[in-house]
Amino acid sequence: MKTRVTLAACLLALAAQAEETKEPVEVLRQRLADRLSTKAEGTATAKPATKAGKPTKAVAAKPVHWGYTGDLGPEHWAELTPENKLCAVGTRQSPIDIRDGLSVELEKISFDYRTSSFSVQDNGHTIQVNVAAGNGLTVMGRRYELVQFHFHRPSEERVNGKQSDMVAHLVHKDAQGRLAVVAVLLERGPDNKPQPVIQAVWANLPLEKGEALAAQTQIDLNQLLPADQGYYTYMGSLTTPPCSEGVLWMVLRQPVALTAQQLGIFAKLYPMNARPLQAGSGRLIKESQ
Repeated sequence: MKTRVTLAACLLALAAQAEETKEPVEVLRQRLADRLSTKAEGTATAKPATKAGKPTKAVAAKPVHWGYTGDLGPEHWAELTPENKLCAVGTRQSPIDIRDGLSVELEKISFDYRTSSFSVQDNGHTIQVNVAAGNGLTVMGRRYELVQFHFHRPSEERVNGKQSDMVAHLVHKDAQGRLAVVAVLLERGPDNKPQPVIQAVWANLPLEKGEALAAQTQIDLNQLLPADQGYYTYMGSLTTPPCSEGVLWMVLRQPVALTAQQLGIFAKLYPMNARPLQAGSGRLIKESQ
């Protein structure tokens, strides 16, 4: 319909011009054909106008995957995203081989753990346990709240070159966001004495990765601590990306015993999820007497 109106308008305009100029009909027809041809070409080559002011949708950043082997392994963590640069260039990285520590009168770690509800999550890198609020510790006059604890196989840290079967890392944070991690070394013990906290965690393993399964029982983390709570301490980093530094490490000296079955359950899920040793870089290591 619009094309017909346009054509009619052109004919009327040309007819009026012909009346004024007395041009022949053949000339008018040719001019009309030329005008219609030009209009068609312009329509074909015109680009659709963009709507001004329409906001573009923000694309959510995809999580950066990392692992412990191959192209996603520790030697490539810093290449995966700029946020991981400390994994390659940091000078206070963890784990380390703990040796040549200064034997001094370190204050005792004041653990404030209580019987609490918990949930268990397989996050794709380890088994993580989230404990209800109210658990924490005090050291060097500072209170740290327990955020979560998780496991590595074998132990990431070594003591005088010795590596344990596994380790539990209990991650704490103070009011200013500073982190303190307590490492509990785990080694094979008598098979007739299952470790109660580990037993409760394994019994509540989720069936799907990424989902946190709320346990119907409670745990007391005091049962995960060794009788002798002497420890080594040094300043280090997270042992997983982004390898943030400024983390206070306290590695308990006495290991806690697990049964072969308890060790085997985690081994089936994560045969190896330990970051390699990092350079000591002249850091001071202290050991409680």
